Amino acid sequence: MSEPTKLRQTYERHKPANANVRHRQNMGVLNRIGLKITNLVGTMICAIIFACLSLVSLPAAIHSHNLITIVSWIAQTFLQLVLLPIIMVGQNIQSQHSAVVADEQFKTTQTTYKDMERLIAISERQLALLEKTER
Repeated sequence: MSEPTKLRQTYERHKPANANVRHRQNMGVLNRIGLKITNLVGTMICAIIFACLSLVSLPAAIHSHNLITIVSWIAQTFLQLVLLPIIMVGQNIQSQHSAVVADEQFKTTQTTYKDMERLIAISERQLALLEKTER
């Protein structure tokens, strides 16, 4: 067996796929419903609505003149209702950024993959030419 023939390797090449698209395609009905609800609650509009809703009970908390009731209103009503959607907005923004980065990495990987395929084809042609000249 000649030296160039030993260099020839066969293997199955992995073709890159967009993980974001694959993830969306594999989501079940319940996951889609949960995502829809998350996207609705995780908006600044929802945070404003929750803030207004929590302010409805503020006068009663203040008129109670009970420090525990006022602190409880702040912690359990206002902070929980308002901070939840605001935190979700931040997480959605971070998630969108991650998806953009992943898409860009995928495009780069695809370009690199195509370049490597071209280089491999050139190398295989060169190897075939070397094998011909050896004979």
